[in-house]
Amino acid sequence: MSGNYVPLYRKYRPQTLEQLVGQEHIKKTLTSAIELGKIAHAFLFTGPRGTGKTSTARILAKSLNCKNGPTIHPCGECESCRDITNSVPIDVIEIDAASNRKVEDTQNILEKIQYVPVNGKYKIYIIDEVHMLTNHAFNALLKTLEEPPENVIFILATTEVHKVLDTIKSRCQRFDFRRITTEDIVKHLRYISDQEKINISDDALIAIAKNSAGGMRDSISLLDQLSLLGVTKEVTVSDVNAVLGRISFDTLNKLSEKIIASSPNEAIEILNEIYNAGNEPLQILTNLSEYFKNLLIVKTCRKELLPELTGLNEPQIAEMLKQKELLETQQIVFLLERITYYIKEVKLATNQHLWLEVGMIDFANMTENTTLLELQNRVKALEAGGVSVGQPVQRIVQPAQVSAPVRPVPQKAAETEPVTRPAPVPPAESPAAPKQEQQDDFTPPPISRKPDGNDINTLWQTLLVNIKSPATKALLHLATPVKIASDEVIITFKNEKLVSQINDTNKKQMLVEAANTMFNQQDSKIVVRLPQSGDANLAASIPASVSEEKKKIAPQIKKDGKSESLPSIPQQPEIADEEPPETIPDNGVEKSAEAAETKTLQPKKPEREETDQEKMVLELFDGKYIE
Repeated sequence: MSGNYVPLYRKYRPQTLEQLVGQEHIKKTLTSAIELGKIAHAFLFTGPRGTGKTSTARILAKSLNCKNGPTIHPCGECESCRDITNSVPIDVIEIDAASNRKVEDTQNILEKIQYVPVNGKYKIYIIDEVHMLTNHAFNALLKTLEEPPENVIFILATTEVHKVLDTIKSRCQRFDFRRITTEDIVKHLRYISDQEKINISDDALIAIAKNSAGGMRDSISLLDQLSLLGVTKEVTVSDVNAVLGRISFDTLNKLSEKIIASSPNEAIEILNEIYNAGNEPLQILTNLSEYFKNLLIVKTCRKELLPELTGLNEPQIAEMLKQKELLETQQIVFLLERITYYIKEVKLATNQHLWLEVGMIDFANMTENTTLLELQNRVKALEAGGVSVGQPVQRIVQPAQVSAPVRPVPQKAAETEPVTRPAPVPPAESPAAPKQEQQDDFTPPPISRKPDGNDINTLWQTLLVNIKSPATKALLHLATPVKIASDEVIITFKNEKLVSQINDTNKKQMLVEAANTMFNQQDSKIVVRLPQSGDANLAASIPASVSEEKKKIAPQIKKDGKSESLPSIPQQPEIADEEPPETIPDNGVEKSAEAAETKTLQPKKPEREETDQEKMVLELFDGKYIE
């Protein structure tokens, strides 16, 4: 008896275009084509699974090859109609492209298309899942598909049309099958249930239709499975959920109540009951996401649309209408996002139950903290409290007369803690001397004065200020100025490679431009060479009236890209070299000026020669030596 049983999806397969469910646009187009005799040589049927692509291909073949055809009402009794119904490959050949995807298989088909049909008017090739063909097989089919013999028709069916070559699609009439609506599926399932005398409720049929995602074949297969339960009693939604492994609405409703009430302990208890009943973690989260999706629909849509959009009955919708008042829309959306996140984690986790419990605790703790009112109150509290911004620590500037080097102190270390000691008192300035602004991007190191009054180092530092390139400026700090005057600027390097590097690159041009700006002239003479024996006498021959030289160059000093006058430097009495101020060993900050002033001046200690690397680091990081 079991050998004669025919599954319902095969028993109730549509045999005419009129019986096709949910594809009105395709029925209308094909009916007009048959009635007008405008039959294309190639068709492409595409759409989701279970929407009627193969069934429509068979109906079209039967309509064309019926002894009364072409007709939209095939008789179903002639030999051709019976062969198509029984899938006997005589004139209508069905090919599974998944198992015949090679180019050799396509060539075998093309060799046989020259034969005339036996019973019908056309030889029809139905190639199912055509996207599985290889590119070589597509190319072999291409020419024949474009210009087939007069009595040959190709019908290609696929669920993934994007994988079909564009050259194939352009040679076919394309028909897109849509998902069948829940209403149409329920009507067809009720018709089958009445014919087969299956005792099933309307709510159960709605649950079946919604689970099939628009596929008629899946719905009929599930109805066939549930028909075994409808012999002694009515099949209900609970039976559908049990077969599908889904959680009942009442259970999900209780679980959602604990989540909304932010009760993680009670939510975990209900979760364990669901898990122990045999439900998998992934299925639990999926059902929970569907529940909150329906709750979002209830929250945002009109009441008359809710049964159609959610598939719930009136008592279930009434329960959700109560819950919608307890949550805001953005809270439901946030819960759905978190559920989706844990679905991904559960798929990848080895201990799925662990992530399920973690997710449930997360769900039950977030709703009380995510209301819009709560967020607004937090913002108001932050705005009322304000944010205290610490005052910037002022940079302690060492007096310019100190000639002893100071070891570099990292800026972050000096500015980490606030300095409470009084700032050092700067030396007395002349009334005409303007206050020098602080430079954030570059601050030259302290300038030392020579006791003889010929302040060549001041002129050298003034020249370096006009160098635009930081790399060139750092390299020139390794040089020794010998002469700086309007007629000639001479600097020396102890390394011959550095001399060549300055003379052979555009760095020397930078020196020329800096001297031009400094002396307000054109084509200044720059000499870069190795030290010579007469350099000391040349330096001593610089005019003692340094102030006149400064007056000449003062209007053209550049600072931050703008011309400014160089502040006049008051003449200081010649004093012995000072010992650098004492330092505080814990944070590297200098002692106050009062302590520095009380210290007895000591003879200058002989300075050691700085290495090239030390000079470059001092310049780049605005460093000082601390002994």
